[in-house]
Amino acid sequence: MSSKIQQATRQLVQMVERALLGQQRAIEQAVCTFLASGHLLIEDVPGVGKTTLARALARASGGEFRRIQFTSDLLPADITGVSVWETKSSEFSFKPGPIFGNVVLADEINRATPKTQSALLECMSEGRISVDGSQLDLPRPFMVMATQNVEEHHGTYPLPESQLDRFMMCISMGYPKIAAERQVIARSTLDDPVEALTPVIAPAEAQGIVRAIDQIRVDDAIVDYIMELIRRTRDTDLLELGVGPRGGMALHRAARALAFVRDRDYCLIDDIKELAVPVLAHRVIPKGTNWHDGGEREMAARAIGDILASVEIPL
Repeated sequence: MSSKIQQATRQLVQMVERALLGQQRAIEQAVCTFLASGHLLIEDVPGVGKTTLARALARASGGEFRRIQFTSDLLPADITGVSVWETKSSEFSFKPGPIFGNVVLADEINRATPKTQSALLECMSEGRISVDGSQLDLPRPFMVMATQNVEEHHGTYPLPESQLDRFMMCISMGYPKIAAERQVIARSTLDDPVEALTPVIAPAEAQGIVRAIDQIRVDDAIVDYIMELIRRTRDTDLLELGVGPRGGMALHRAARALAFVRDRDYCLIDDIKELAVPVLAHRVIPKGTNWHDGGEREMAARAIGDILASVEIPL
C-alpha cells in the first residue's frame, strides 16, 4: 500500500479536526464513509457542527461543497436541475442543480415531501440522475451528507426504509466534551474556521484512495462473521425487519475504509463490532415501536448490540 496515499488520508482527518473540535469519532466515521463511496445520515440536535463537518470535509478533500435546505415546498427539480428554453439557440439547455457537487449537504432532509426525497434515490445508488430521458453522471467523488433533528416531528416526513438503506452510516455526533467545547467557545470569532483549511488532496486523488480501499484484506472468517450478524437480524424476535444484502455489503466496505484510515491493510473483527451499530441500526425496525415515539433508533441500536454479544467471535 502506498505510504503517500496513507499519509494523505491521515492529513485529511487531521485537517477536518482543525475546524471541528471534540468530534474525532464523527470525523473518522464521516471520512470513512466518504472514502468508501457511501452516504452519511446524521441525526442530532441543532448546533453540534453537522454543517461544519460537511464543509470541512469538502474543503480538505479539494471538492465542491453544495448545500440544499430541505423544506416542504422544495421540488425534485430544485435538487437535480431543470431544462430551460434558450431563445437564442431555440433549444432547451440543462441547468445543473445543487446535487452536482462532491459533498452535498441535504439539510433537514425529512422536512421535504416523499416526492422530493425520492429525487435522491438514483443519485445515491448510481451516482447519476435521469433528466428529460438522458442520464447525467455526477462528479466523483460524490457523497450525500443528510441531517435531521430527531426531536422534531411536526411538519416532517420520516424517511422510508428504502431511502434509509441508501445511507452507509447513520450517526449521532452528540455534544462535545467540556474541554473541547470550552476551546470552541474561547476561539469563537467572526472568522470561519473552515475558510482557514487547505486542501490536502484533490478529487482525483480521493478516487485513488477509493480504489485503494478495495485492496484491504478481509479474511473469510470475518466475512462469515458479517453474514452471521446479518442472518440473526432476520431471525431475532427483537426485530420486525432485518438487514438486507445492501447492509452487509455496506458493513464490509465500511470496515475496509476504517482499516485504511487506521493505517492497516487488513480488517479486524473489532472493525466490524465498532461499525455494526452505525451501519446496521438504521436499516432495521424493532418490534413494538412507532417512528414518532422517538425511541425506535435507540431500540434498534440495543438490538444490534444484543446480536453482537450473542455471535461467537471467530478465532
